[in-house]
Amino acid sequence: MVRGKTQMRRIENATSRQVTFSKRRNGLLKKAFELSVLCDAEIISLQETIQRYLKHTKDTTPTIDKPTEQNMQQLKNEAASMVKRIELLEVAKRRLLGEGLESCTIEELQETEQQLERSVSSVRARKTQVFKEQIQRLKEKEKTLVAENVRLSEKVRVTNRLY
Repeated sequence: MVRGKTQMRRIENATSRQVTFSKRRNGLLKKAFELSVLCDAEIISLQETIQRYLKHTKDTTPTIDKPTEQNMQQLKNEAASMVKRIELLEVAKRRLLGEGLESCTIEELQETEQQLERSVSSVRARKTQVFKEQIQRLKEKEKTLVAENVRLSEKVRVTNRLY
């Protein structure tokens, strides 16, 4: 759905660009975690993506605008934060797989159980939808086969009358 003629373009201010990147990256990490929980998918390392981003910004940033010590420290802090977040996601993933539960508090176990129940509910809803779609396709196939059977039976009757 297109809302107007807004065009996507590079944020020229380096600080604004970095803030926007950080916010959007965190949103993507959250969505990746949700997908991993809902679909039992493996979360991949974002290291390559970060390296591509850094390479791209280095390639497109004028040589006058070299990274400052402050920018480098900010990037190091963000990288450390991402490593910590990935570790937390891995722990959560292991818990959802039933591993590493020994150190969990009752609250953590209850939250994990609730997450699993929500996931099972989503899986069951999708399974029900797939079954309904399959039943509908089979009913349509049955109608086609019944019609073909009637046509062939009629053809056999006509053939028997001729002989």
